[in-house]
Amino acid sequence: MKKLLLPIVIVAAIIGCRPAQEARQEAFELPAVEDIAMYQVNPRVFAPEQSLKAVARRIDSISDLGVNMLWVMPIYPIGIEKGKNSPYCISDYKAIAPEFGTIDDLKALADSCHRRGMGIILDWVANHTAWDHPWVKQHPEWYTRDAMADTIVCPQPWNWEDVADLNYDNREMRSAMTDAMLFWIKDVGIDGFRCDVADGVPADFWREAIDTLRQAAAPRRIVMLAEGKNTDNFTVGGFDMNYGWDYKDELVKVFGGAPASDLIKADKAEYDSLPAGKVKLRFTTNHDHATETEPCVQFTNDRGAMAAYVASIFPHGGALIYGSQEVGYPEPINFFRYVPVDWTAKPDIWQEYKALIGLYNEYPALRKGRLTTWADNDVLMVEKSDERDRFLILVNVRNEEKTVSVPQPWVKREGTDLMGNRDIDLEKVITLKPFEYLILRQ
Repeated sequence: MKKLLLPIVIVAAIIGCRPAQEARQEAFELPAVEDIAMYQVNPRVFAPEQSLKAVARRIDSISDLGVNMLWVMPIYPIGIEKGKNSPYCISDYKAIAPEFGTIDDLKALADSCHRRGMGIILDWVANHTAWDHPWVKQHPEWYTRDAMADTIVCPQPWNWEDVADLNYDNREMRSAMTDAMLFWIKDVGIDGFRCDVADGVPADFWREAIDTLRQAAAPRRIVMLAEGKNTDNFTVGGFDMNYGWDYKDELVKVFGGAPASDLIKADKAEYDSLPAGKVKLRFTTNHDHATETEPCVQFTNDRGAMAAYVASIFPHGGALIYGSQEVGYPEPINFFRYVPVDWTAKPDIWQEYKALIGLYNEYPALRKGRLTTWADNDVLMVEKSDERDRFLILVNVRNEEKTVSVPQPWVKREGTDLMGNRDIDLEKVITLKPFEYLILRQ
């Protein structure tokens, strides 16, 4: 009997001591796509080395903002040949650059996210590789070639000289790319990808790869975000989300003097062609835009930046915070190098982002409710509603006081200002301070 019990005890011990990380991963469930509030991590604003550990040390502060999805920019080894130190110049798809840390560091970060109810996705660069990626020498046929000189070329029309363009007519390369993506899903336990230059890669590849990834991850769900704006990201590619590039462009124009009602038109144009259940990522900045300017400068000042953020995330959800904007960082951030950020700067701005994302999470109507709009030159006016709640959102897009007619359904009604914690009796007109916004609940 003792001989029989011993192996049973050993097996039970092995099963009982299954890694806590694996158990927590099984317990964690991703938010629905329409409920995602995302935080973009540029590791190079957290630390000059071992930055994944630095991100993990700040995970409580990030989580406290109310976000439920972490997007980590590329952390793979960076190419040297013709390189410019861009993290989007990848020399190995299945490794992590020493600058950022180790695979164990990433697993620990993913575990920390899951314990806090957050998913984690990695940036994926499928359009091109570094010139010193092993594929260049081992499989030159996997790359696009100049017809005249028969030499590998950089991606066009962008002319990014530090990277080599991949040839998606090659089936072997497609398989190798999908295999590399599978590694991070199956072996590391991440929850999906933000796919760089998604419009530059054939949509039918994305469909094949995403189907394979979803099958491999099952029963877990994964989230796939396309850096692109083509409808076929959804209809063919199988992505869950893509970029609201056009809305951001219109946001800049409106805060520069164009009619506020142009935002309503831009929102409608983006969502009219969107399949049900799909989402546009909305933002006031990201790593590309932050290389030129930050929201507190692009939208005049901190108040303008916050007004623009409200105008971004509440018409249709898809909220993104780029790490640094929550403390009102005022300078451009070149993600090709380390840029230190003072995370204690402007705590009032941090609190304001936390409050906005808190409302976004608390009230489904605000992120995915029915949208009703009224046109005005200087104030964005939208109503968001569902079976439980009804909200009026007013955003003064000008750096001067503006008086606007209250939408007729709200005249002579009382609304609770959720950010100011006060009740407002609405008359026929209302005056808003420069860049003031109101989120009123009936």
